[in-house]
Amino acid sequence: MQIICVSRGSFGYGNELAEKLAQKLGWDCIPRETLTDSATDQGIPVGKIESAVLKRHPITEGLAIQVEMMKAFISAQICERAMEKSVIYHGRTGHLVLPGISHVLRIRAIANDEERINMTLRRMPSLTREKARKYNDQVDEDRRRWVRTLYNVDWEDPSLYDITINSLNMTVENSASALVSVAQLPDFMETPASRQAVRDTLLASRCRLAIGRDDRTRDVSVTVKADHGNVAVTYLPRQAKQAAVIPEVLSRIEDIQSIVCTVATTNILYIQENFDPDAPSLEQVIQVAEKWNASVELIRLLEGVEAARVEARSPIVETSYRAANGGILDDTSTALSHEDDAEGVAETFDKLIQVGRANTVRTIAGGTQGLLSGLNRAEKNSLVVVGDVFLSRGASVQKRMRRDLISFLADHLKVPIISTEDLKSHYLFGPKQWLHMALYAVATIVVYLAVFNNQEAILEFLTKPGTGHRVLSAALVALFVPMTAWAYGSFTRYVLKLIKLE
Repeated sequence: MQIICVSRGSFGYGNELAEKLAQKLGWDCIPRETLTDSATDQGIPVGKIESAVLKRHPITEGLAIQVEMMKAFISAQICERAMEKSVIYHGRTGHLVLPGISHVLRIRAIANDEERINMTLRRMPSLTREKARKYNDQVDEDRRRWVRTLYNVDWEDPSLYDITINSLNMTVENSASALVSVAQLPDFMETPASRQAVRDTLLASRCRLAIGRDDRTRDVSVTVKADHGNVAVTYLPRQAKQAAVIPEVLSRIEDIQSIVCTVATTNILYIQENFDPDAPSLEQVIQVAEKWNASVELIRLLEGVEAARVEARSPIVETSYRAANGGILDDTSTALSHEDDAEGVAETFDKLIQVGRANTVRTIAGGTQGLLSGLNRAEKNSLVVVGDVFLSRGASVQKRMRRDLISFLADHLKVPIISTEDLKSHYLFGPKQWLHMALYAVATIVVYLAVFNNQEAILEFLTKPGTGHRVLSAALVALFVPMTAWAYGSFTRYVLKLIKLE
């Protein structure tokens, strides 16, 4: 079944467009208000969440859990209906709660200012035109804040949408007719892999709701992912006691093949084309994950011939590896299975499970742009590590493309992006870092001792009369002070890294 998400601004044109398109296609039409009302009936405080976001109140840990519950509820509702019949959802951010489902058609509907003012006046005739304009501006600002707070993206970012419809040049009738043709394109048709992605999203959402509804686990902050019926749950270290009952809570949910629970405070994305379980870079990623109490998500980035083969099954994103068995931080080896498993991926994931840092494994086809489309930018990632990618290219081209990929991700993801070569020097502490810290410490001590032991001579030199001498004094101070600050700052940085406060 197909899914269309219409992101609308003020209530009006987007609502009419979604309803007209649903009428022409014969699909179900789901307005955001229906789902939020149902969520409220289920005990999820949607109104409280909206008030906190729009009034810029701090999002407490308890409210953050309710935000995740709301997202899971909306995802579950859309996916449940989409498993039975094609649907059109219209609201603010429906497409953002369905990451990784490649056949979702993402539409942004916008109306020109005058038309929006007229719509507002029809709904609220007591307003003047100027007040209606200000009202619309406030609505837009509220939506920007909502999307930025809950999903960490810009609501107006064109990369979030497949197509934008403007009411200025097209009526609702003509826009809907055009979108009927777009919806029938092969790019937005369901594939076996994308239908599996819907099942995975639905299963993960149901698991998240079950955890939030059980009295024993309702206060546990977790991230839940599903892959072919295998559920991965990560939780905070201080919540280990409550999290211990998560498998029991989830045992009532159908279609679960296995459950792997790991402790984590955040997530690290590790991007490679092929993985080597014995690579030094993997050991370094694990060390960083252990320092930060983070889980590690493996992303296999493909391009070229192999990417085309994967895209033929599932455009852009394919959730491809899964735990075949598992438990809560057990000592047994957990295998991965896949019809054409890449060398080293299963062993790498198994190694992460053994150290309690495994999250999920995904294959993303389509190169740099495909990677950005496949990533969930609302994920709580603290670091992205880019390793060996674009392996089919020559060495110089490979190096340049990887550098461009790191720069591209840095522009779009608000987290540190680093190569495997720089990982150790930036985030780990070894003999080389000890040596550097010692050198900076010696340099700083020498400078301060020299200054304190020669204060009179230095003051005499700095106050010596003569224009030429004053210029020389100023130049030496301008050179000496930054160098001293750099040495002291470098020493302090290494100290903070040593005590894990980077």
